[in-house]
Amino acid sequence: MEKFRELIHLFVAVFLSTFATLIVIPAITDVTMMAVCPGQDECSLAIYLSGFQQAIIGLGTVVMMPLIGNLSDQYGRKALLTLPMTLSIIPSAILAYSRTTSFFYAYYVLRTLTAMICEGSINCLAFAYVADNVLERERTSVFGILSGITAAAFVCGTLAARFLSTAMTFQVSALVAMLAAVYMRIFLQESLPNSENLVQPILKSGQDDHSQDGGDLPRKPMVSKKIPSVQAITSLLRSSVTFSQAAIVAFFNSLSFGGLQASLMYYLKARFHFSKNQYAELMILLGVSGMASQLLFMPFVAPRVAEEKLLAIGLLGGIANALLYSVAWSPWVPYASTIFSVFEVFVAPCLRSIVSKQIGPNEQGKAQGCISGIISLANIISPLVYSPLTALFLSEDAPFNFPGFIFLCIGFSTMIAFFQSILIRAVPPISSHKSSSSSSILA
Repeated sequence: MEKFRELIHLFVAVFLSTFATLIVIPAITDVTMMAVCPGQDECSLAIYLSGFQQAIIGLGTVVMMPLIGNLSDQYGRKALLTLPMTLSIIPSAILAYSRTTSFFYAYYVLRTLTAMICEGSINCLAFAYVADNVLERERTSVFGILSGITAAAFVCGTLAARFLSTAMTFQVSALVAMLAAVYMRIFLQESLPNSENLVQPILKSGQDDHSQDGGDLPRKPMVSKKIPSVQAITSLLRSSVTFSQAAIVAFFNSLSFGGLQASLMYYLKARFHFSKNQYAELMILLGVSGMASQLLFMPFVAPRVAEEKLLAIGLLGGIANALLYSVAWSPWVPYASTIFSVFEVFVAPCLRSIVSKQIGPNEQGKAQGCISGIISLANIISPLVYSPLTALFLSEDAPFNFPGFIFLCIGFSTMIAFFQSILIRAVPPISSHKSSSSSSILA
């Protein structure tokens, strides 16, 4: 019951933080277009700016995700969650004040810098927190519930954006982001796989300095030694064939997802003249189907169907979704394609669960951070490939008339991930073995 209570506090903090992040997505395309290319439905500069920002964020998170995951193994999940939850307040607060061109570029720069730390780190640390507190046989279901909480925040955020003005959207985002950080600091308990490994906490009260009378406190390792080396990450990837296969799936699936992020809204605006309200309606449908799948369907299916099979099913859904977008002939087609998100949402929790079972309990943060770093690497490459393609095929200079060609490429990338996923074979989890080995050494 105690563990469940802590997970409830984690779920609430993740919900509030995700809500604050996602509520601005339906509005940001219109804000960008108004600031960069006012009065236009197709703007190559806006596409390139968004793609460049996504690449720079990915470059930063490639370094930061393994570092944050590794630090959380030493200092605790809560201490590390404080940083991204606090920094995520700043960009929304800027556009809450004004959305003129100068304020937009200030937002653009600060959003790029803060997202290097915030992008993906909250989910990474949340997955590690769950792995600390949930038995291996139950992790897939709980990871699915955590992803369902994210989907619920997605629905609530986009629903709110549908009925709020653009100015109010950013104000609510900043306020809820502050609430998430405060709630997490007050209610969430610290979590570590082994409390004896905890060095002096990053965030501590002054009286702790003298709490041990003459005792030797563990020495705080230098931060530079907490940055995983290339050799350490390579060794982690080679520690298990399943782990390395999951990393390949994560890379190509994220390459596809990054392509969707870089191109979808600009494609819909140029092709079907979508605006904030249409974006919000589409995202609501995506979120509702994803939430229903993860909170209702997945907890029932996960104990009965191998997570490797669920992963493959989810990737098949992604392929079908991309191919349907590529031939979209009417504004209702993107709405119809949301049915595939029922299956696509299987990918993240299954992938994270497979990874968590291949790594010892004292390395969950490092493992989840490594996967998040690989995802971030894909997010660097993705906009560099897909943004120019999007701008080209939406312009009058396209080599042939196929505006949805970008989604055909995205479907091909997802297909590579699918073929790799069917090669994954269930193997006995090694964390329990490592735990017993560690116990015998300590004895």
